[in-house]
Amino acid sequence: MQPPYFSVCNGGGVRLRASLFDMDGLLIDSEILWHKAEVEIFGSLGVTLALDVGRSTKGMFVNEVVNYWFAQFPWTGPSPDEVAEQLLARVGDLVEAEGRLLPGAHRALDLAGERGPVAIASSTPIALIVRCLEHFELMDRFSSIHSAELEPYGKPHPGVFLSAASALGAAPRECLVVEDSAAGVLAAKAGRMCVVAVPTFEDRLEPEFALADLVLTSLEDLTPEWLDERFA
Repeated sequence: MQPPYFSVCNGGGVRLRASLFDMDGLLIDSEILWHKAEVEIFGSLGVTLALDVGRSTKGMFVNEVVNYWFAQFPWTGPSPDEVAEQLLARVGDLVEAEGRLLPGAHRALDLAGERGPVAIASSTPIALIVRCLEHFELMDRFSSIHSAELEPYGKPHPGVFLSAASALGAAPRECLVVEDSAAGVLAAKAGRMCVVAVPTFEDRLEPEFALADLVLTSLEDLTPEWLDERFA
């Protein structure tokens, strides 16, 4: 059996100073809720998605998701922008009705916060990030909040991580990124950041996760010892 993690982080001796967390699928068990909303909304437009099949657009910005499906199955009626707004509203409702924090979320935020400032860097739009964090009473855990909606490109482009690092006053190589998606790992590595990946069981064999410096089966497996070896 593979050990819960492996590590090759910071071989160059650069010490970490700040942490950047994704949100959906990492802190909040919301990826299934995104998929549920997509099945509902796109299904009403004639785009049939299977609820029991993994979400192929995981890690993409919501407008990219809508445009992806519109390009394959053009629909008449609401515009892609209107569909994106419907999706965001539905996901917010589902998070408040069915969402839960994933195991180890509070502890991981505690461990990171004890070692430096912490930011959210997510593909989710700002309004929905705030709605989710307020629902779970997590707003005060973060020094800043960043969304790919404010960047020219979403993940796997590193823009949202670079903006978050700058806001915390840290160089990219001084940042730890905690991610659950392959696109997020690629984005963080493109930004030359240290990466902890927490893929789902279904995603763990995706080759992108081999780029991560630490791969965990759960946030519960993140240890203070591993962090202490890498933070200033």
